[in-house]
Amino acid sequence: MRDPSSASIHNADIAVVGAGAAGLYAALCAAREHANVVLISATPLAQTASYWAQGGLAAALAADDSFELHLKDTELAGRALVRRSAAEALVHEAPDRVHDLQALGVRFDGDRFGQLALGLEGGHSVRRVVHAGGSATGRRVVRQLSALAAEEPRITVFERARAQALWTDGDAAEACCRGLICDDGRVIAARAVVVATGGAAALWSRTTNPPGSQGVGLLLAHAAGATLADLELLQFHPTAVIGVPGREGFLVTEAIRGEGATLHDANGERFVDELAPRDEVSRAIQALLDESGEKSVGLDMRAVDPGHFPNVVASLRDAGLDPTRELIPVAPAAHYMMGGIVTDLHARSTLPGLYAVGECACTGLHGANRLASNSLSECFVFARRAVADVLSADAPELAPASEHELQALRELPAPASAEAATRAALWQDAGVVRTSEGLTQLLGDPHPLARLIARCALARTESRGAHLRAEYPERDPALDYRHVTVCDEQEFAWQSWG
Repeated sequence: MRDPSSASIHNADIAVVGAGAAGLYAALCAAREHANVVLISATPLAQTASYWAQGGLAAALAADDSFELHLKDTELAGRALVRRSAAEALVHEAPDRVHDLQALGVRFDGDRFGQLALGLEGGHSVRRVVHAGGSATGRRVVRQLSALAAEEPRITVFERARAQALWTDGDAAEACCRGLICDDGRVIAARAVVVATGGAAALWSRTTNPPGSQGVGLLLAHAAGATLADLELLQFHPTAVIGVPGREGFLVTEAIRGEGATLHDANGERFVDELAPRDEVSRAIQALLDESGEKSVGLDMRAVDPGHFPNVVASLRDAGLDPTRELIPVAPAAHYMMGGIVTDLHARSTLPGLYAVGECACTGLHGANRLASNSLSECFVFARRAVADVLSADAPELAPASEHELQALRELPAPASAEAATRAALWQDAGVVRTSEGLTQLLGDPHPLARLIARCALARTESRGAHLRAEYPERDPALDYRHVTVCDEQEFAWQSWG
């Protein structure tokens, strides 16, 4: 790593860490407002986790839909833990974000009348999910936004760069975020930092996520003093391919069940409502597997038009599976973290100058169980809100960095990567079903985020949404709308969010 004292300091209005859907859109929104942006991408553009997202954007666009109905479905899926104000912001603003993406050149799927084709997914009472290329929505959106960001003169992109630490100024009581340092020694000074690094589901050994989704943004924010919340709430996707080399954990999108695919046990019998919210479907599959000793259940998508989901069908065929002729072996896998960096409705964290958007953030929108395809909509709604908030305030007066500050910044440790043993331990001890014994064992794990997850899961002595405690199988009404927040490894507090 270069010595930051000899490295140039890059100045920007906004520094964005992460070039997935949320980060790209935040950068483009800022550039449209004539702000200068530095965008940090750990991978080449268009190779982020968002690229692989098969789901779409949930938005009340149909004649038989409404904001109220979308809100109702979101709250029902979230199991009395959804922050209503965040959900209201999402349902009201998601349609405009869809239209804005169209204006930016994203081509969503249409029906034979030239209108947006709306899909049905688990937990939704009507068709309201917008897709691009069937199950290639993430690919289409990220590819287009990446191309725009690469051409935008106000956006400076640092590819293959990773944030090593956030740069804070002032003592603990009055600290603010003034930028960040990258692992190659580059220092970025900005009036605000927007963290858009994605989630942490790759901390679990069986996951639908790419290897980099290990909660880097959460660890950066936590080390800088920002509050985290709801870390025990990790959603398991019910239909991830299992037992197929090269496709282990490959996600078979919810939308396929929305178009008629069904789930079957070893005897060929259906055993669950395939369009129930994800926590119910995952729980039903796991219970069946535990009882039968089988490794998977069968997903029957033979009645689904393969032309609607070309990338899923092609990937399965590459793995030697023909979904038009046989059942696909699937089982739950770690998929999406509802918890993250605590933010308000403008994406502000508890550390002034630090914002978080997308899966790394915890707005309270998803509650204890994310409604399918609300997450991509959340990326765009709250990215725009973050940028608007940053640019509406006067730029803070920050003194130039001293040699001493730069040296101290260089010495800050980078976020830890999880070893295979940690990933196996999280799957074993904080998987679909958790026990006090397993979670207590996890408290001794070397990875800091694994320990925090275990502490939060031990604190929630109930079963709610994606969090299933064997010793506490019922939901505790006393914990309705109560969130476990984390300041450091020793300080945990319950909060109620309006």
